[in-house]
Amino acid sequence: MLRKAILPTILLVLAYGFWISPDFKEISAGVAIFLFGMLALEEGFKAFTGGLLERLLRRTTSGLWKSLTFGIVSTTLMQSSSLVSVITISFLSAGLIGLAAGIGIIFGANLGTTTGAWLIAGFGLKVKISAYAMPMLVFGIVLVFQKSRSLKGVGYILTGLGFLFLGIHHMKEGFEAFRDTIDLTAFAVSGYAGLFLFTLLGMAATVIMQSSHATLVIIITALSAGQVTYENALALAIGANIGTTITAILGSMSSNVQGKRLAAAHLIFNSVTAIIAIAFIYQIGQAVNAISAWVGIAPDDYTMKLAVFHSLFNTIGIVAMLPFIQHLVRFLEKAMPEKAVAAAVPKYLNDANIELPDTAIEAVRKETLRLYENAFAIIAHGLSLHRHDILSDADLSEVVAKTRRPIPIDLDAEYNANVKGLYSDIVNFISRAQVSMTEDQSNELFALRAAGRDIVEAIKDTKHMHKNLSQYLSSENADIRSEYNRIRVQLGEVLRRLGEAAEEPEDPSAVLSFDALKIELEENDTTRNGMLESLIRSNKITPAMATSLMNDAAYAYDVAKNLVQMGEVLFAVGDIGLKQAGREVALTEDELSEVQATLEEARRRMASTEREIEEVQATLEHRTVRAPGSETR
Repeated sequence: MLRKAILPTILLVLAYGFWISPDFKEISAGVAIFLFGMLALEEGFKAFTGGLLERLLRRTTSGLWKSLTFGIVSTTLMQSSSLVSVITISFLSAGLIGLAAGIGIIFGANLGTTTGAWLIAGFGLKVKISAYAMPMLVFGIVLVFQKSRSLKGVGYILTGLGFLFLGIHHMKEGFEAFRDTIDLTAFAVSGYAGLFLFTLLGMAATVIMQSSHATLVIIITALSAGQVTYENALALAIGANIGTTITAILGSMSSNVQGKRLAAAHLIFNSVTAIIAIAFIYQIGQAVNAISAWVGIAPDDYTMKLAVFHSLFNTIGIVAMLPFIQHLVRFLEKAMPEKAVAAAVPKYLNDANIELPDTAIEAVRKETLRLYENAFAIIAHGLSLHRHDILSDADLSEVVAKTRRPIPIDLDAEYNANVKGLYSDIVNFISRAQVSMTEDQSNELFALRAAGRDIVEAIKDTKHMHKNLSQYLSSENADIRSEYNRIRVQLGEVLRRLGEAAEEPEDPSAVLSFDALKIELEENDTTRNGMLESLIRSNKITPAMATSLMNDAAYAYDVAKNLVQMGEVLFAVGDIGLKQAGREVALTEDELSEVQATLEEARRRMASTEREIEEVQATLEHRTVRAPGSETR
């Protein structure tokens, strides 16, 4: 009930403010224009996340200092710690980065956001930036209507910057005009009472606007117009630092536990930083005066001194918290334990991952890996093999030879319990995620969806041959038992190769080795290599056995083919371009048939050559026999 009343209350307060003061109207319009500019700026940067952010994050978050630097640089460029926080939560919940790296990025983002105060105080208030806003808006809007994603992104960035500048201009003009009507410094509160009061006001303003940058602009423009005291402005900046965590907290609501841990780390860090700033406010103030004098900032240039304060107390917070990052990680993991997720329940598919193409693709890949893990157990047990035997170094022929009793399993029940629902969730997520993707990104999702379909088809084909396989596993006919064991060994070898590829994600040769596996499957296919005809001609198996073997060999070939196709997509690493290049060099069905035909032709020629050699040898031997005494001549 209270939440429903908040929005109408805010609207009524704004309407009343507009009615009693036209200057308040201009300030509010400036804030609204500034916030709209932030939205446009974020939209523009999102257009450039197709693979770039993933590559940057992988390369720049391998160490704490790299993560910290990435947070500083990315926030400085995008001028939005909230956007960086949401992106980091998205990548963390998709498993692209670890919690410690995510915390490092958040620490850096807090320091990076202070550059906004420097830009506004040093440039925005000293130059008529509205003159720059208009051309940016014109060029930006023209580019926004272009079809190219990159041009559209540049257009949104220019438009966003134009609205930011325009918003700052209107806020500045509004506060200066407001000064002639009402002097807000009359409401100033000194001492620690004012410090706590204005900290709460800064926090509330940032929570409402969900932008610490907007709050800082209001603080700086009000300070430049003399509508707020320097001491109270410092407290407002501290409150804005705490309030900015609301965006990360809201973004983590749709994330998994990793995203929630990061949001909690953000809140803890900003709260600790604020406590330090409040506790040592006068000491930090003296340091600000010393630094300002050193860099040439005038003693009465309070807007620039506020920017110095903002950077200084965030730096102090980072220095104070850096040694405790690992302790913070352990605390969060203990306080917010990861709940066990049922096999058929998605672990990575959530709304936090669907906004960014990189994270959506990675989330689908990881979820499809989980689908394969579930399918692995079903297929292995359907073959009456155990996971540990398949993934070990044991000779599969020996393992299979020792098994005469099938593993009891209800394939339909296992499929419905552990695969069907998860596969449906993956397909649904993919259909939702494709809205804002490039063609290459959409193709990657299509490939992952096809990999999921291959997994499902492999299970269904295993189910088709399971009944006969279980029956002939204990048959007294050694020949039919041997053929079905051969099928088990072949499929077990496919599962083993896939396991090796999964264990070596950075080795591209592991995926390319599937080509050799395809050729082996063609050579060992019972229905193609003449083995089946040989067994029938020699009456070693009955016609009924031959029919079953022929059908099940075809099912086994399809199982292997689907699993290999899945592996080529699922275990490929690197950016989208590298993955697609790897698939292009992999053998297609037609190329595989050509290779097989070439091998068969080579075997025929070799056999023909061997026969010719044997005939020549026989002729020579015959001539030697007909010429007695030739050795003594």
